[in-house]
Amino acid sequence: MDKRKLLTIGILGALAVALGAMGAHFLKSKVQAGIMTSDQLDGFEKGVKYHMYHTIGMLLLIILNKLEDNKYFMWAYAFFFWGIVMFSGSLYFLTTRNLMGMDWLKFLGPVTPIGGICFIIGWICLGLSLLKSDKNK
Repeated sequence: MDKRKLLTIGILGALAVALGAMGAHFLKSKVQAGIMTSDQLDGFEKGVKYHMYHTIGMLLLIILNKLEDNKYFMWAYAFFFWGIVMFSGSLYFLTTRNLMGMDWLKFLGPVTPIGGICFIIGWICLGLSLLKSDKNK
């Protein structure tokens, strides 16, 4: 069992829940106070959503890899991880940069689509795993 990967998934999952709660309570109050826009909150929530989806995907990839060792599962795992870091991470910072007094973080804007591309490549890797499976039969 790859304990490091499971630890990573556990941390990512806990972080997604904590950030989701922060968005639902703390950041929502900032929108109501006029300090943050509803578009910024929506962007933050989108980051949380994709963060959690892909954390669950990473867990499923670990399980699939235990059933059938396949390099494409681990490639997908890695792309999902970097997608979370770049896509969700950049959305977290971009949408809250004004609250943190760090407007200079807007340079992260181009990072978000790179993270999205990582997610797409990860899903493609999952699909490619079928090619390896079919060759072994």
